[in-house]
Amino acid sequence: MTQGVWCLYLLECKNGAYYAGITNDLASRYSTHLAGKGARYTRANPPTKILASKPYPDRSTASIAEAQLKRLPRHKKLNFFAGMSDG
Repeated sequence: MTQGVWCLYLLECKNGAYYAGITNDLASRYSTHLAGKGARYTRANPPTKILASKPYPDRSTASIAEAQLKRLPRHKKLNFFAGMSDG
């Protein structure tokens, strides 16, 4: 990721649950989650893979997208990434 670009990401955890978050460095953030030093939820339920990610121009728009994603039922979360447009 280039500096200034934020992304929304969706992880699958060992317990089968999804975890969504935002970051400006996905590789580093995922490594942090794997090391047990990330969010409280992923410390208790380590991630197994990155399911999807989507870039945003700034933290604000990424945060808005994260809130929208978190309101969706599980079966619609992956479609959120496929159905999004840039404009």
